[in-house]
Amino acid sequence: MAKKVLIALLAMFICLPGFAGSKRKADKDTNRFRYEIECAGNGVQGTYLLKVWSFSKKPHIAIEQCKKNAVHGVIFKGTTGTNGCIPQRALAATPGIEMEYKEYFDYFFNDNGEYLKYVSLTEGTQEILKVGKEYKVGVIVSVQKDALRKALEQAGVIKALGAGF
Repeated sequence: MAKKVLIALLAMFICLPGFAGSKRKADKDTNRFRYEIECAGNGVQGTYLLKVWSFSKKPHIAIEQCKKNAVHGVIFKGTTGTNGCIPQRALAATPGIEMEYKEYFDYFFNDNGEYLKYVSLTEGTQEILKVGKEYKVGVIVSVQKDALRKALEQAGVIKALGAGF
């Protein structure tokens, strides 16, 4: 019995560093906010319909990251006026706001974080391209920009539209 436990523990320690290393690498891939974002058409009122391209060595990680990147893009980058869309400014257009509220955004964008309340994938809209040693994955998502704006205003991160200068 003790021999089986010892073998199980040994196997766990042998496998654990590899697992932890790949998990850290995946976290590094997804935490850099390296993505492309474009308008994908008109969504329902109060939302943006966006195509987001994320990069990772594992396609399933890039697909999940697209949701995070879409919300990040709406907050910090805005969107271009492609596909018959009107260009949209970033919700937090103030330079340096991401670092000023770093603790808030670290919590907001953590795995299973609050950002998930404001984004959803649309079915059957994935494109997966192999680019060098990684994948470039494109997904169409819907971001509830009005609800996201309200949450950021309530948190004191951005000013309300009618707040003036």
